[in-house]
Amino acid sequence: MPLPSRIEAWALLCEWIQSDSLRKHVLAVEAAVRAYARRFSEDEELWGVAALLHDLDFERFPDMDDPENGHPRTALRLFRELDYPPELIQAVAGHAPYLGVPRTTKLDAALYAVDELTGLIMAVAYVRPSKDIRDVEISSVKKKWKDKLFAAAVSRADIEEGARELGLDLWEHVGVVLEAMKGIAAELGLDGRLAAGTLGNQPEH
Repeated sequence: MPLPSRIEAWALLCEWIQSDSLRKHVLAVEAAVRAYARRFSEDEELWGVAALLHDLDFERFPDMDDPENGHPRTALRLFRELDYPPELIQAVAGHAPYLGVPRTTKLDAALYAVDELTGLIMAVAYVRPSKDIRDVEISSVKKKWKDKLFAAAVSRADIEEGARELGLDLWEHVGVVLEAMKGIAAELGLDGRLAAGTLGNQPEH
């Protein structure tokens, strides 16, 4: 089949992913990758759907050492069965360096560069008193970047390599991703509601 619509991709994602935090992660990655698609005058729908679906099987098959079903192998099989565009399949495979699939396109590089960085930026937003990502500046991320114990699971090396593959300075890259995430603050639950103690209902997609 051709590229699924954004609505179709979100429906598929909701079948596979129940975790609120993982859904927020893929939304953050989608927003940033779409920003790069616009920056490079690429196919925003292709890039956005690839980003939205890149962790489709992670909740069910998180063991990346499982050579048969471990993330993202199960998802890649599904995408092939559904005859999704090869560019999407390539990008999802390329974001998992342990698969040994070379990243050869801007989409590959963007997805890889954004994936870890969104987690770091969200962590920075969560520790701010306002719990509002719109209050986060590049300088805030720089400060936490130097603290290797902060969000220690986030690979700074992967983010740096991704920025190089995109041909961007690291902090320019951080700025692009941060601004994209600010644009969906409410969807990420980082619009100040946590500080206000009013979680309310999550936005529908």
